[in-house]
Amino acid sequence: MNITFLGGGNMASALIGGLLERGFAAAGIQVIELGAEGRERLTARFGVRAVAAADATALACDALVLAVKPQQMKAALAPLAGRLSNQLVISIAAGLRLADLGRWLGAPGAPYTRLVRCMPNTPALIGAGVTGLYADPSVDAAGRAAAGRILAAVGSTVWTDDEEQMDAVTAISGSGPAYVFHFIEALEAAGRALGFDEAGARRLAIDTVLGAARLAAGSEDAPAVLRQNVTSKGGTTEAALASLAAAGWHDELVTAVHAAAARGRALGAELGRD
Repeated sequence: MNITFLGGGNMASALIGGLLERGFAAAGIQVIELGAEGRERLTARFGVRAVAAADATALACDALVLAVKPQQMKAALAPLAGRLSNQLVISIAAGLRLADLGRWLGAPGAPYTRLVRCMPNTPALIGAGVTGLYADPSVDAAGRAAAGRILAAVGSTVWTDDEEQMDAVTAISGSGPAYVFHFIEALEAAGRALGFDEAGARRLAIDTVLGAARLAAGSEDAPAVLRQNVTSKGGTTEAALASLAAAGWHDELVTAVHAAAARGRALGAELGRD
């Protein structure tokens, strides 16, 4: 499979690195990157072909990965409009809907439809991400498999059959690392308040979250069961959880995720305007 990336930023670099680690040949990967410094970096680091504009060689690919910022996507796609044949187009730009991408990529009156919308998250930068994917109904099983294979290069994947669910994916896993970082901040602050220096408090907070996540990932028990296993009646954990419950922490987090999903829908509508 030959893959061309439109945009060579951090997420594109993470995907390219992951693909190479999984046996993809550098000769089969190209990048369209406006910045000369970026092109030099990509070629030196990965040995891939990097060009400033979409030439015939770059478009002679099986899959085109759209890896530019959502606000820049419409302008970036303008030179490609009407030039694609049957390439699988995979967007990793947050918020952008397939109907808008298809309209910008297609010829007048003939939107492009062989599209997959993806939402990776920032842990993908270290190969530990999770990506939500949605494919246009015109994409066949082989196309879905190809998209899944590309995004699996930076972590796990979850498919949805409803594009509206992509806003929920963004709210849960796309924005989710920020929620976790915020939790780590609070746990670290508590550690400092209880007498630890900054380094010690941070290590306790980060390693606790890291270990708990690994335990949850490797256990057949639901997180609720794992929580109960740690919570002794009348103990310290019970006291802490009771305090969180009194503050409405659980419901507030669910409400926050809903707010993120609503904002995602609104951003999608804004970004898709002509």
